[in-house]
Amino acid sequence: MESKVLVIYTGGTIGMMVGAHGYRNERNFLSDVLRSQDRFHDPLQDSLFSHSSSIEGYRQWSRFNKFSPRSSSFDLVSDTNLPTLTVRSSQPINTATNLEIASNLDNVPIPNVAISEDVYEAQLPSLVTPKSSVAGSQSKSIRYAILEWHPLLDSSNIDIKGMFNCNIFCNNPHSSIDWVRIATEIELNYSLFDAFVVLHGTDTMAYSSSALSFLLEDLGKTVILTGAQIPLSALRNDAVENLLGALTIAGHFIIPEVCVYFNHNLFRGNRVSKSSSYDFNAFQSPNFPPLVDVGIDILVRWENVIRQTGLRKFKAHKELSPHVAVMRLFPGMDKDTIKAFFQPNLRGVVLETFGAGNAPERADLKDALQEACARGVVVVAITQCAKGTVSDVYETGRKLLQTGVIPGVDMTPECALAKLSYLLSKPELSTDEVRQLVGTPLRGELSRPSTVAPSAPTDPTSIGQNLESIQNVLSQFMRLSVPKETQNIPTLVLSRADSTDSTTSIQDSSTAPWSWTAAEAASTEAVLLPFLIHLAAARDDIESLKFCISGTQQTETSTIPGGLANCPDITSGLSPLHVAALNGNKDSTALLLQTGALVHLRDHLDHTPLYYAARQGHSDVVDLLVQAGAALGGSDQLFLRPDMNIQQREKMQKIWEKVGVVGSSSVEVDKNN
Repeated sequence: MESKVLVIYTGGTIGMMVGAHGYRNERNFLSDVLRSQDRFHDPLQDSLFSHSSSIEGYRQWSRFNKFSPRSSSFDLVSDTNLPTLTVRSSQPINTATNLEIASNLDNVPIPNVAISEDVYEAQLPSLVTPKSSVAGSQSKSIRYAILEWHPLLDSSNIDIKGMFNCNIFCNNPHSSIDWVRIATEIELNYSLFDAFVVLHGTDTMAYSSSALSFLLEDLGKTVILTGAQIPLSALRNDAVENLLGALTIAGHFIIPEVCVYFNHNLFRGNRVSKSSSYDFNAFQSPNFPPLVDVGIDILVRWENVIRQTGLRKFKAHKELSPHVAVMRLFPGMDKDTIKAFFQPNLRGVVLETFGAGNAPERADLKDALQEACARGVVVVAITQCAKGTVSDVYETGRKLLQTGVIPGVDMTPECALAKLSYLLSKPELSTDEVRQLVGTPLRGELSRPSTVAPSAPTDPTSIGQNLESIQNVLSQFMRLSVPKETQNIPTLVLSRADSTDSTTSIQDSSTAPWSWTAAEAASTEAVLLPFLIHLAAARDDIESLKFCISGTQQTETSTIPGGLANCPDITSGLSPLHVAALNGNKDSTALLLQTGALVHLRDHLDHTPLYYAARQGHSDVVDLLVQAGAALGGSDQLFLRPDMNIQQREKMQKIWEKVGVVGSSSVEVDKNN
């Protein structure tokens, strides 16, 4: 199996070399150095990395390769024969590598095809990693292409106004905005790749990851930004681990968020700030834990991963408002300074306040802020502290909010600025609507108010409740295990061993047996519920599906990778959505999609739910999946069964056209039938 990942190389330290005036980007260096390293490119799967998973594998490799010359994957002949991947871009793609330039006197790059206005397509040579596996998944290679920007950018030059990077090929003024350009590259290649890795400089990476988290609306695939403190050109660096880690996570997991991977951690992209200019641990997420910890094992905190629950296709928003700014309060700031800052064309301001949202209690400052808010400027208050939130605990903070300033809760400065720019670029939103949405979590960028904590796991009154919950799960199994027409369903009753005497009070919690704790009960449910939800999806039993979903919303589900709606069958890799699509169960499909089921998951045969729905001719289910952004990918080979009559073929042809297959040439048909 293979995953396809597009690497969008914008620039940054990771691909720099030492020039006459310090580190600078060098065109094509990154592609060439990755092609020369077996850990990043093993086209024949004959490197030591591909044979080091066992002693027997190493001995086999050593016997045939150790003392014999091995053709280099960097060899020019093999390089020109590399499998290519179709890549699209909003600007012409330069595909000539240094080797090709050196061997080509005419210096002619591989041709681009302009498939529409401001959309170019080219066949880029692909690289492929050695096979790897993570817990609970099949071994697979990651095939990737590198879309290199020209010119490559130092991240300090990332621009929001669409001027710095404009060139003769730029017809669309919005496409030259760097953040919009990245979002557009992802949108153009969304159906062609399984995931995306953006190589970016570290200085403004937190700004870019925050902006992309808003621009990429209804995202259903993994997008990871990464870079390095020390470039690949140095012998000792952090670039290898950061890029290889990002590729591994992107190739093995579907985490439908914009993320930042750095120093063994995958963070939510709109929660990070750069905290060090010299440590490898350059990024921190003080108010939200990492989504993934990479150590001996790759630990994904699935309970924190956001999943799409609406039936909407992915799209990239392609506009940002440049009329936003950040102002940091300081002791002694006067009214004139604030007035000078709030220029007439300014529409949004991120106000960095003291502590938990406090500001000086001066009438002139209050009047200046109140005047700006009254004329429509959206002012968002965040804390200057690296960790913490804005609240109205203090009187000074409460008076600040009374001027019309909106609390930004625990957003980072980078996120608050990007969110304002995004919301203010939407003409359909009024100023009041923008103010309301600023304090509403759209992409997990701020924390919701804390709720009342549940009862302690050892609370004896909750032990019986958890036992009853397990009984309910088993009762659902009993109901689904008998034919639908059967009226008399067996009843299953569980009771505690210490409950024979109804007059006996529940024993003291300190002596309660460990096997009856709530944590143990939750673990038991986590084992049973995946089987139940697959059975319910196959039977199109909405009652049992809702039971499973409501149960996981009330209990800890971090032990189920991807959440219950995405748990795979261990033998086939089919998710509940695969099962519902395969059986043509429209109602179950709709409910699973609304619960966060991922339309891009593949089973062990490398097929998506959309493939099975189309293959079986379930037109209604195909419509639902396409509406939710599903697209064919992987090994979704298209064909019509040769035993079909003309009417059946016509019906299937219409279904394949719905999923994006146009024309009979795309479908294999037995011409003799």
